[in-house]
Amino acid sequence: MSRTSQITQIINKRQPLTKNIEKTEVNLNRIAYRLSHLEEHRQSLLNKVDEPNIIGRLKEIDFSKIQQDIASELQALNKLKRRFSRDTLNIGVIGRARQGKSRLLQSLTGLSKAEIPDGSGQHCTGVRSTIHHNPNMSIYGEVFFYTERSFIDEVISPYYEELKLGIKPINIDNFASQELPSLPNDTKGAEVNAKYEHLRQYYKQVDQYRSLLKSPSPRQITKEEIREYVAQDNEKGERIYFNYLAVREVKITCNFPKDDVGKIALVDMPGLGDTGIGDEKRMVKTIGEDIDVVLFVRMPKAFGDFWGDVDVQLYDTAYSALNDLPVELWSFMVLNKLNDENNLTQCESLKGDITNKYIKVVDCVIANCADSQEANNQVLDPILNYLTNNITDLDRQYASACQDRLKQLQTSVIAELEKSQNALGKGNSSTDMSEFLLLFDKFWDDLTNGLENLLTQLSQQINDQDQDFKKSVNKALKTCEEDTKIPSSLEEIETRRNNKGSYNSAYSDYLNEIRAHLSQHFLSLDNGLKQSLDRVKSQVVDVLINKVNLGGITEAQGVNFLSAIAKRLTDEDQLRFGFNILSEFELSYRGTIQHRIRQCLNGLTPDKTNLNLSKQSPNAKEIMSNLKVLHQEAVFQCETALEDFLCEPSQAGFAIVEEFLDRVLRAENVKREWQNFLYKERAYIWPKEFELLGERSRLRQEWLEAVQEATKANQQDFIQFIN
Repeated sequence: MSRTSQITQIINKRQPLTKNIEKTEVNLNRIAYRLSHLEEHRQSLLNKVDEPNIIGRLKEIDFSKIQQDIASELQALNKLKRRFSRDTLNIGVIGRARQGKSRLLQSLTGLSKAEIPDGSGQHCTGVRSTIHHNPNMSIYGEVFFYTERSFIDEVISPYYEELKLGIKPINIDNFASQELPSLPNDTKGAEVNAKYEHLRQYYKQVDQYRSLLKSPSPRQITKEEIREYVAQDNEKGERIYFNYLAVREVKITCNFPKDDVGKIALVDMPGLGDTGIGDEKRMVKTIGEDIDVVLFVRMPKAFGDFWGDVDVQLYDTAYSALNDLPVELWSFMVLNKLNDENNLTQCESLKGDITNKYIKVVDCVIANCADSQEANNQVLDPILNYLTNNITDLDRQYASACQDRLKQLQTSVIAELEKSQNALGKGNSSTDMSEFLLLFDKFWDDLTNGLENLLTQLSQQINDQDQDFKKSVNKALKTCEEDTKIPSSLEEIETRRNNKGSYNSAYSDYLNEIRAHLSQHFLSLDNGLKQSLDRVKSQVVDVLINKVNLGGITEAQGVNFLSAIAKRLTDEDQLRFGFNILSEFELSYRGTIQHRIRQCLNGLTPDKTNLNLSKQSPNAKEIMSNLKVLHQEAVFQCETALEDFLCEPSQAGFAIVEEFLDRVLRAENVKREWQNFLYKERAYIWPKEFELLGERSRLRQEWLEAVQEATKANQQDFIQFIN
């Protein structure tokens, strides 16, 4: 397999992990939310309870450290996600100014100093560039600008903070229009003055670049335009460019001279050693999020050199960017050998002494960065070979470190939730139970008497016509008589005949229309049936609320009370089954009556009617007469049929209430279910008798529910993104 294919395979293997990480991020945020909700309860309880033991246990619970850890892990996961979602393997090139970094990039990419300024004069720029290899594209660039907000927050504000310049500008207009503050008198030194000079350049040249802060990103540019956005000066050394001050990053696409490099990118970090504020912070962010391998560039001086503090600091900066993966596993050092090799001795000396300074890298090589062949063969080739052979293991090691910390975090959450579970104690006492049993005995007597008396009352009405339903029937019949859909004139019938081509066709049309219109009027009977059953259900609810005080459990009223109680019962209870049966029971016109009504409409069905037009000379008058007769007959038949159903709601109401009583009073062990349910809800049913317990019981229930929700969120499967 070619190296290009290997790199493509590595990138493709990374992609699925991105989705797993995204799910883990969602679940971590859910845990954080649940713990935050629980913390609010904890603070509320500390202000309400007065028992020293409970207060002590509540104070032992500490979610603050866990929340900090969750925030930290979310940042780590975001870094990991960015790493696995990239479509290239990225090599970050780092070095102080004038060490040969730009010359090396020119050698590796085939770009010239026009696109990669090499700072042969002064320090050029601080713009980060990412150079992508694409063998099928000519050279072009994409420019990403700061927005006005990000420019102030990320570029300008750090100067005001570090140099103690007072109130920071709130926007670019504020920065441009106000006089630049002077350095405080107690702030002295060449470095401070140099940093202030950087800020002064941003201020002085603001009109040269501020319009770019409003430009959309990315802006595609040609090869010839690249320098205008990455450099301060043109190729003659004239400092005429200021666009770079508004640029966050430039991406350049070109064809690298080396064969078989695959989907890679070189990330050119701004040369360190300059006095711009924020460079180091931006470098750490870039290394942590966008780099797979770091390449340090160092050019020893010909007349003598050594590993200095600045070298160690640069290494330590890279080391701090990714704590989960030791930098010695993903970093290389190139010692830049000059063309005349007059610094070769110093290169060899530094290479031999590198480990003594605890600068640990995969390999330290000596190469002439300005020599394209040497740079590609001795620098890029070994790095790409190392990547293809080791990056998958490095990814696994990195991801495993994150996963292990998440497991530790989960264990910490479990420990705090166990404390939370036991914080309020058990909360029951024998005195409570004795009081409850006396109250329950009276409740049971009142419940059975109330419901049995209601059932007796309903049984005596079982053959009575239901008045709600009867009103609905009479209203529907009246509507049928008043709204017939029968044509209003003979002229109208003649028009229909002309449209249809014959009286028979017109007659059939009218029959269908009148039948459909007539049957529609009876759909309103659903309302009457519902009112009838709701009245019976409300009678049951009246017993439950007014006879046995269950109204304190929920604010729901009427028929909604039944479903509200059912929701507070456990799934396996006979009680819940009984309440659901009554709550969900419905009588419908379609299921109960419609089939009988349809039989009454046969006379209005063309194929079934017994009143056809005369064969000799049909006319409009005959159609009008027949339609009126058939409509009257249909309405009369419907009225007769509905007479038989007027007792149906009374019978159905009795039957469903009797079924309800079987479930909630007569089923095996149902009395014990009532007892368990009422004991849990005792504070709401008998608030005076359990006044103190009532508040405590509510608080305990809300607290334990919050603990349970947090426990559900904190499951191992929810934070497992690798096997």
